[in-house]
Parts: sequence; C-alpha cells; structure tokens
Amino acid sequence: MFATQDTILKLLTLCALAHSITALALQEKAEKAGPDPSHKYLIVRGETPSGASGSQEHVEFDNAATLLLRAFKNQQIPASKDLEECSAPSHKATFSGYDYVILLGMLIISLGIGIFYGFFQKGGSNSSNEFLLGSEMNIFPVTLSLTTSFITAIELLGNPSEMYFQGTQFVLIVIPMVLVIPVAVKIFYPIYFKMELTSCYEYLGIRFGKEIRILGAVLYVIQMCFYTAVAVLAPAIALSKATGLDTKIAVILIYVVCVFYSSQGGMKAVVIADSFQAAVLAVSLVLIVGLGSFYSGTPIQVFQTAAEHNRLEFFNMDPSPTTRHTVWSVVIGGFFYWTSLFCTNQASVQKCMSLKSLRLAKIALGFAIIGLIAVFLLNFYTGLMVFTHYADCDPLTAGRISATDQLLPYYVINTYEHIYSVAGIFVAGIFAASLGTVASALNSLSAVTCEDLLVNGMNIKISPEKGATYAKWMSLGYGIASFGLVFIVEHLGGVLQATLTLNGLIGGVTLGLFVLGIACKQANTKGAFYGGLLSLALVIFVGVVAQIVSVEQPALPTSIDNCDCNVNLTNIIGNLLTEPVEIIEEGGFTTWPIFRLSYMWYSMIGCLLTVFLGWLISLIIDFVQRRNVLKITGKGIDNPAVSEEIFKSDSQVQYTTTSCVTTTTAVEPDPRDIKTSSGEGHVNHAIRIDDE
Repeated sequence: MFATQDTILKLLTLCALAHSITALALQEKAEKAGPDPSHKYLIVRGETPSGASGSQEHVEFDNAATLLLRAFKNQQIPASKDLEECSAPSHKATFSGYDYVILLGMLIISLGIGIFYGFFQKGGSNSSNEFLLGSEMNIFPVTLSLTTSFITAIELLGNPSEMYFQGTQFVLIVIPMVLVIPVAVKIFYPIYFKMELTSCYEYLGIRFGKEIRILGAVLYVIQMCFYTAVAVLAPAIALSKATGLDTKIAVILIYVVCVFYSSQGGMKAVVIADSFQAAVLAVSLVLIVGLGSFYSGTPIQVFQTAAEHNRLEFFNMDPSPTTRHTVWSVVIGGFFYWTSLFCTNQASVQKCMSLKSLRLAKIALGFAIIGLIAVFLLNFYTGLMVFTHYADCDPLTAGRISATDQLLPYYVINTYEHIYSVAGIFVAGIFAASLGTVASALNSLSAVTCEDLLVNGMNIKISPEKGATYAKWMSLGYGIASFGLVFIVEHLGGVLQATLTLNGLIGGVTLGLFVLGIACKQANTKGAFYGGLLSLALVIFVGVVAQIVSVEQPALPTSIDNCDCNVNLTNIIGNLLTEPVEIIEEGGFTTWPIFRLSYMWYSMIGCLLTVFLGWLISLIIDFVQRRNVLKITGKGIDNPAVSEEIFKSDSQVQYTTTSCVTTTTAVEPDPRDIKTSSGEGHVNHAIRIDDE
C-alpha cells in the first residue's frame, strides 16, 4: 500500500485528465441544451452544484475517481521490513522522571516566591500601593519581568513554525520594537510619571472623563481574560500532542501556581518570579540552539539549507495589504501592535511605574526591548535549524505531527531523547513563558478593577489597608474566571486564532483613545466615547468576518524524499481526493478586499479609525453645542452675556452657574488655583463645552 512519488504524479495526471474530459463534455452538453443556471462551477473531485446531486455526470466522475484510487492502491510496492510506518511509530518519546523533576522544581520555586512575599516578608503587600506597584522596585528584576511579559508560549512555539513553513519575512517584526522606544520614553511614560498613576487608564479619566476611563478598563479586562486563556491552552495542547503530557494537567499546574503567587505576593512576587522564569527560559533557548548546532547543523549549514529551499525572504515589497507578510505590513502594522503593548497595556505600564523614577523606567524599558529582540531572534533561528533537520522528511507531511505548533516540541523530545533533562528544561521554559504572561495579567487586572471600576466607576471608597485585600481577591477571581474560559475555548475550535486577532483589534482601539487624547486638542468626551465604540464595533466585525472567510496560507514546499520510515502516501492522496471543495458564491460583502486584509494591519486600523472618528465626532458635537449656546442666549453674539471672542477662538469655555444667572467667560483658570476636593481624584483641566 505504499508507492513512490512517480506513481503519485501519474495518478494526479490521470485525475486531471479525467476532470478535463468531464468538464469538456459538460461544456458541449451545455451548449446543445442551453445554459443551465444551476451549473456555475466546474465539478471537482465529485462535488456538484446545489440541486445537481445524483446527476449522471456526478456519478460517473465519482466512480472514475474511486477506480483510480483503487488502481493506485493495487500498485503495491513492498515496504521494507526494517522500516515502520511514519504515522504509527512503534516507539514514542515521552517525558522521563528527570524531566518531571525539573518541571516540578521550577513550579515549586515559583510557588515559594509567592509564599515568601505573601506571608514572610515584613511590611509586604499590606497596602494597595504596595501590592499593586511593589513600592519602588529595583531595575534589574523589573527589566527581566518586562521582557517575559511580552514573550508568550504561543510565540515560542509559533515563531519557529512560521520560519519552517512560511519563511523569514516575519523576522522584520523586531524593527518596530526598536521604533517604539522613543515613542514610549518621550511621549507616554513622562505623562504617566508626572501624574503618578497606578492604572494607565487614569489618564483617560483625567483627559476625557470617567466614562472613557471605564471604557478603557472594560476593554482591557475583556482582552486579557480571553488572551490569558488562549495563551495557556494553545501551548498546553501542542505539548500534549508532542510529549504526551496531559493537557488538563498542564493547564491546572499553570493556573494553580500563577493564581497563588500573584494573589498572595502581589507585584513583588510577580516581578521576582518573572525574573526566575526569564532565567529558565533563557537557559532552555540557548540549550536548544547549542545542541542543534551539533545535531542539526552549524549556522552556515542552516542558512545554506534555508536559502536552497527558498526560506530566506526579507524584502517582500508587495504593496497589496492582503498579502500576509510584507515589509510594509510587518514593520508598519507591527509598530502599532508593539506600541499598544509597551505604552497602553496595563501589564507593562504597571511594572514601569513600580520603579523609583522616570529615568529608571526608560532604562528598564530599553533593555527589556533589547532582551525581547534577542529572544525573538534566537526563536527565529531555532525554526530554521529545525527545518535543516527535517529538510528531507517533513514530520507534518509524514504524519508524525498533526499541527504546525507541535513542530518544536516534537523536534526537542525526539532529537534529544537520549540526553537526560533536555526535554524537561525545554518544557519548563514553555511553562515559564505561560506563567509570566498569566501572572502579569492577573496582577494588572486586579489593579484595573480596583482603581478604575470599583473606586472610579462605582464610587466605592477603599482604604489603603483594605485595598490589598480587595486586590488579592480580584486576582484570585480573575484567575478562576480565566481558568474556566480555557475549557470553553477548548471546545470552540477555530476561536483560538480569532481570539488572538481580537487581542490586536482591541489593543489598537485602546491605543487610539490615548493618541486621541494626547494629539487632538479638539477631542472631547462624547467624541472619544462614541468614536471608540463605533471603531470597536467596526474593527471587530471586520476581524471576525475575516477569520470566518479566511483561507489558510499555503505553506512553502516540503520534502519526504529521505524519510527513515514508510510514508503512507495512499492516505495522503485519498484525503486529497475526498476533501470537500468550498463553493464560493459570486458577490456578497464577504468577498470585499477589506475582509482579506493581513492580520498585521488590524492594530493600525483600530488605532487610526478611533482617532479619526473620535476627532470628527468631537468637531460635530462642538459645533452643535456652540449653536445651542447661541440659541439659549436668544440674541446671539449681540447678547452682552456672550462674548464674541468665544466664538472666534478655540479657547476652552467654562460656565459658572448660580440660581438665576449664568455667566460665561473665555478666561481659562490656572490649574494651580484649582484644589482637588476630597474623594474626587484628579481634576480634568481639559474640560470642553460638551461636558457641561
């Protein structure tokens, strides 16, 4: 039941010939009988148009395909008795006792950090500020923690498979990381430190009002709850398929450890645990690359093999926005994506705010991005190294693995099975990335909920002593909620990729609200609110429809010429012949080019659309409000109560109201003369006409 590639080519040629003859016969028949509106498409692999089921030509074509496949199966080439079938190996590499010891050791140390900072450190986490910000932490652990916050297990497993199956164009994603540094240290973080914020969404409240602050906080809560669930589930599934480690056990271990040390130890425990996990991750990456230089090929051999198989691509200048990865989409779209993560994501802002000064925050952010670039480049190189190892026997085509994300775990477990503890160190590194992502998310979610939703949104007064207790319960609650979402997401299949896309969409809208407040003087509360909601609805609609109608990007060619096992080509051809063909109806809004945009543009679209709509709606509302003021005065500009200068200038307007008389002044008071009343928080000096 096995055959050579020559036989496959002959079979495919016969199938193509049979299809062409059938199509020609149908065409001649149609010319004689007149056009048949039910036959709009060629019949492929036995598929029939709607309403033509059971037609004679369908039956004949289906029988022809069946006979061809049967004839192919009868051309049996005796398989070597020494070779086993690739898809059913007699021996599967699994976790050894040494591997479990290393993995459990990493988890126990992470738990110990939470126990120390939660129960034994004197004066630790007794107030909300201490629990959420860590009270002036040192720069080195914060830098490591920032680095691990942006390295998820999805990327550690997905980046190598991207290099393996699609090529190196995505490597340019490190360029926008560098471009974000001046934007972060010159624009965003000086504002945060000057205002002494705990939550970055406090800025939205100061600039626009309570409604926009709550909107930003709610968007972040939704984004991070789903993202943490996917960030844990996706690598757990990949590891379980490749290593035999049970998915539910992996998920439970990650959440139990994360929820414990983030809810008990607070920001200090999160940062210190992240530092330890960053060391584990670095050791695992360097170890795999070092061993790969000996077992898979030297760097020169790796790049030579990649070049020979057309894996090296850095300058795809295709201007079409529908191309998945180009220089433009990766660099420009990546810039907006990384800006949203570094500058308007509470998980990163909160860690920078835990430092003593803006100068230290700038240094930590710069070194964190350098470390992130180093990790990404190592990860990309690992993908090319794995391709060199499997250049002549692709494990996906051979049936060794069933998904692209299983590639790296399969390579490590099978290639280094004879070296004790390598698999354990690798899986510990993957777990470390998941732990860092989830712990940072839980701590930041508790900060956003306490500061933005409870205190500001619901006007619940929380004392500093009780603040830490509230934050701990919030962290625990979000951990349980995210854990529950894992098992919901698990049964929804394609929602994994959709959730990751929505993460970029929501992050783009949030970034747009911040840019609107910083860059647009005319923006007001209603413009930001309605512009943000409208942009969110539009980009989510585009993203969801795009995921539904998207076609999977075809992989670059792979080979199975020199496999050390028998590849069951019969099953491969059989699957090709029986695979259903999706008939795409002509017309319809789902065929519009906007739904074929590369996912790399989503963050940019969300940001720019929010800024534009927010600015436009603000101008419209401002114009309407000014006309209403003229109508209220009754006599227009001739009314002495209304100064003509107000309507000629863009100066901000304040109203002073008494019981009978309303006066208007164009003089903007000095912010230093305004005192904050107790319990009111920051005063919004950017008040506009629409706020009255």
